[in-house]
Amino acid sequence: MAISMTTAAADHVRRSLEGRGKGVGVRLGVRTTGCSGLAYVLEFVDEVAAEDAVFDNHGVKVIIDPKSLVYLDGTELDFVREGLNEGFKFNNPNVRGECGCGESFNI
Repeated sequence: MAISMTTAAADHVRRSLEGRGKGVGVRLGVRTTGCSGLAYVLEFVDEVAAEDAVFDNHGVKVIIDPKSLVYLDGTELDFVREGLNEGFKFNNPNVRGECGCGESFNI
């Protein structure tokens, strides 16, 4: 099982953690929601739980809880800028479909 992060995503997370003044990395997970079933959750982590899986990419830790890992295996986290918009993009090979608004997905 593996989760990867592009250099752009790692740089953005690193800057955010430095601006925040604390944190060991970011937690990537999924929650049940939306019209397609699942949505991504991304939050700062101050402490890693014993059951968490930790992936180090470009010096930044991505922390995944065991229940989310099965849905996220092979995912690449990217940070993209398109015109005036910027944000994280999840390149997840497990996704079989997405809702029209792009907020949720199914596997």
